Amino acid sequence: MKPSTLGELKNSFWNEAQLRHRTVKNEMRENLIRKLQVGEPLFPGIVGFDDSVIPQIVNAVLSRHNLILLGRRGQAKSRILRMLETLLDDEIPVVAGSEIHDNPYAPISAYAKRLIAEQGDATPIAWLPRAARYVEKLATPDVTIADILGDVDPIKAAKSGFLLSDELTIHYGLLPRANRGIFAMNELPDLAGKIQVGLFNIMQEGDVQIKGYPVRLPLDVVLVFSANPEDYTARGKIITPLKDRIGSEIMTHYPASVEEGTRITAQEAWTDRFSPGKLHVPQFILEVIEQVTFLAREDSRIDKRSGVSQRLPISVLENSVSNAERRALIHQEPLIIPRISDVYASLPSITGKIELEYEGEQLGADKIARELIRQACGKVYLKYLELAEPGRVIDWFNQGNHLKLSDQTSATKCLEQLRPIRTLMELVRMGNFSEGETPQHMVAAAELVLEGLYAQKKISRNEERGYGKVVVEKRRRDQSGYYDWTDTGSVN
Repeated sequence: MKPSTLGELKNSFWNEAQLRHRTVKNEMRENLIRKLQVGEPLFPGIVGFDDSVIPQIVNAVLSRHNLILLGRRGQAKSRILRMLETLLDDEIPVVAGSEIHDNPYAPISAYAKRLIAEQGDATPIAWLPRAARYVEKLATPDVTIADILGDVDPIKAAKSGFLLSDELTIHYGLLPRANRGIFAMNELPDLAGKIQVGLFNIMQEGDVQIKGYPVRLPLDVVLVFSANPEDYTARGKIITPLKDRIGSEIMTHYPASVEEGTRITAQEAWTDRFSPGKLHVPQFILEVIEQVTFLAREDSRIDKRSGVSQRLPISVLENSVSNAERRALIHQEPLIIPRISDVYASLPSITGKIELEYEGEQLGADKIARELIRQACGKVYLKYLELAEPGRVIDWFNQGNHLKLSDQTSATKCLEQLRPIRTLMELVRMGNFSEGETPQHMVAAAELVLEGLYAQKKISRNEERGYGKVVVEKRRRDQSGYYDWTDTGSVN
């Protein structure tokens, strides 16, 4: 049974020597050492940082540093900060009723000091769980010093009968309430400079001074921050003395390869959903969606300073699955398999997540997003069918044949339209990416072949209701969601 009074605590594992030694930084260091020795995963679910970010975080914790993660949007900064909580003990003893989780052997608040002086070994002990020891705040320009450190509370003074000058009338801010835990500040550059000054003492001297009180609170807390490197280095919103007090500055990054990106996207996207049909997402669809993101990060028309978040492919995959699910429900199909037309149907998940440079703004986000999907399909096509000879498929179109597919047409009907195209199904089987012989599998793979040929400008495609010659001005006005593959010569 856990000790419930100070006297019982003194005769337990949590004796005075143990608890005084176990500061938060020492605690995290010791727990990290144990995890490293037994080979326990440190940040499960974080992909692509094993050889870069995670070793630097390990070094910072072993060095007992406060740290900051610098990275563009969607690089798992907040998730990593929250996972630092796993380096804390399951629970720790605190003085019961203390707002700032006083150490029973070294109380710092007037409340805890008075309680221990009055009750001695009978002082009640509470147990603080790990989750309650992580305090997070999003930095915004309207955050005040009182929010972070604290201020006088007239209501508390009136109700308790204490004088305003009494320390017991303090309303503690978030930082003191994080005592004996981790205090995380997201988007630090957005915090006003005068508020950043309020963090100086806690980072260097280990205490805070609350306005209006001649009292210092020697807090035991680890401070961790996140920031966008553009804000951090270019705009200079983090004041220099504060930067100097941060022990380790760690840069995060986007996935280094499409393979890493697809793992993250498949892990994070909401695809494990209840539906009347059985869902299967082909690997090439995952690769196309991830390629869109990689191409967007390289595109000169898209603002590189803002970055392209990893949330983009996650949202696109979820939307693509939903579009395929809608089609399967309408046609009562047993299989839900996204295809390329479903990726195009997910344009709203792309256009809202890219910030454009001047040239891009002239073209428009919708057009750029369509180009990115086309280019992505071309790259994935070449991965599977670089050496394939699609001549007979191209000949079929050159003979004046047209093909019109809709993202809402059933797989069976689409397959009927595709079968007359000579050697198309042979290409699908040659690429070995259909992952099945059902109409849903075959149509999804065939759409990739056609889109890949279109990306290489071997056939053309428009998105008009009609067939034949494409009028560019009309194309911009009339988006129907239909795919009309024709021979290259029919496009102006």
